[in-house]
This record gives sequence, structure tokens and C-alpha cells, in this order.
Amino acid sequence: MEQPKFIITMDGFFRLGMVHLHKDLLKPDDSCLGGGYYQFDYTSNRIILDRASYDFGKPRWHLLEVLKVPATYRGMQLVYYDEDGEDFDVSHELQIEYYDE
Repeated sequence: MEQPKFIITMDGFFRLGMVHLHKDLLKPDDSCLGGGYYQFDYTSNRIILDRASYDFGKPRWHLLEVLKVPATYRGMQLVYYDEDGEDFDVSHELQIEYYDE
């Protein structure tokens, strides 16, 4: 069953989509720094990220300085909530660059 999943790559790319496995979001020669699940909160213009990838574990945000986000999501705030109830405001903690897919 496909579910809304995301990953971050060693090159700083943020990818999300409806997939069976997190590894389905990888491109050839990618290395993954973790992932999880997402949902859109259109009321507050946020993408809410949570949990951890079964394939790669939870995102290792601390290994990135720049996160490359698809331009489609320009203006949306990214927030990650882990299983311990800690939140990480991705949009404020990392430099965000947008790219065309």
C-alpha cells in the first residue's frame, strides 16, 4: 500500500511522494540520511513531517546545512516531529533552496 513518505539525501535533497517503500524515492547514486512520513496542513501552510523510515531511520538533519526543496512547496513551512515529542523547525534551522523537478 502506498503511503505519503519523504527522505533526505546526502546531497541535501528533500523528496516526498506516495510510495510503498522509502527507497522508492531514491535516484541512482543517492545516499539517504533518513526519512519519515508527511502530511499537508493547508490551514497553516505547513508540511508536517514525522516518524522514521523503516528503510533508513529518522532524518539526520544535523548533517545538512542546506535543504533543497521542490519549488512546488515554496512558501510552505517544514516542521519535523519525532517519536520523542521533540520538534525541529526545518524551515528555520536549515537554509532552504528551491529547485525545479
